[in-house]
Order: sequence, then structure tokens, then C-alpha cells
Amino acid sequence: MTAKVPTDTRVGHIHLKVTDLERAIHFYGNVLGFTLTQRYGDQAAFLAAGDYHHHIGLNTWHSRGAGPAPERAAGLYHSAFLFPDRASLGAALQRVLDHGTPLDGAADHGVSEAVYVRDPDGNGVELYRDRDPAEWPRDADGALEMVNAPLDVAALLAEAA
Repeated sequence: MTAKVPTDTRVGHIHLKVTDLERAIHFYGNVLGFTLTQRYGDQAAFLAAGDYHHHIGLNTWHSRGAGPAPERAAGLYHSAFLFPDRASLGAALQRVLDHGTPLDGAADHGVSEAVYVRDPDGNGVELYRDRDPAEWPRDADGALEMVNAPLDVAALLAEAA
């Protein structure tokens, strides 16, 4: 039998190599809305939602001035940030658009609603909210049946107003 982690295990934070620390702090702080909690000079910074020590670590230790990672290579596909409700997801999307960050995509997965963008270093970022598990789509046998349907972005933005 395969060992399993406890069901209450969570992903604690992401730590990204970035090429320009100030630009990355601006994106994750001013655009996405995370708060800068600590920085180590011009080499690293940590940002969080609320009073947690950090949800996002950024560093230039091996990447200052480098180009983006190749798209067709192994590595991080995207980081995903879970918002507590549709209104806060809509507000985050509005901030992204107000800062001129283009959308990479938007989808209704049945279990969640998600929008996709790229940070200044080309890293994929998913902003999403989960639906109540009672609303998740299931097949006739009760198995989860996620979908990839278009998301009504205008309706999501209207929730933020």
C-alpha cells in the first residue's frame, strides 16, 4: 500500500526565482494584492495574505537578469491562488486588468472558476474560487466530473462592483 499524507496537509507557500525583484514585488503586491512581509535587500522578498509569514517567496539568487524559463521544458506550470468567494476573485481580476496584465485564459471547471495570467517573468498564475462541494459536477456513479467550459468574465467582474 502506498503511504498517504494526512488529509489536512496543505501547500504552504511558493518560492519563485525571478529576474527583477522590484518588478516581481510590484506584480504580486500591487497587482495581485499580497502584502510585503519581509525582504532581504535586493535579493529576496516575502509576501502574504493576512498575517501569515509568507505565501510567496521571490528571489534573484540564481536568476537576476536572466530570461524566462523555456516554455517547452519541465518546471512549474502555474501557481494557484484560492480566493474565498466570487466577489474577491472578481476584485482580483479587476485589479489585474486595471494594471494592464492580459488574461491568458478563463475557465469554469465545474468545481471552480478560474482566470489565468502570467507574472512579469512568464510564470503562470491561476486566480480561482472553489464552488461548494455539493455543487461539484458528478457522473451517474457519483465520481467527480470536472469540465473546462468558458467562464463568463463580465459576470465575474460585475460581482466585484
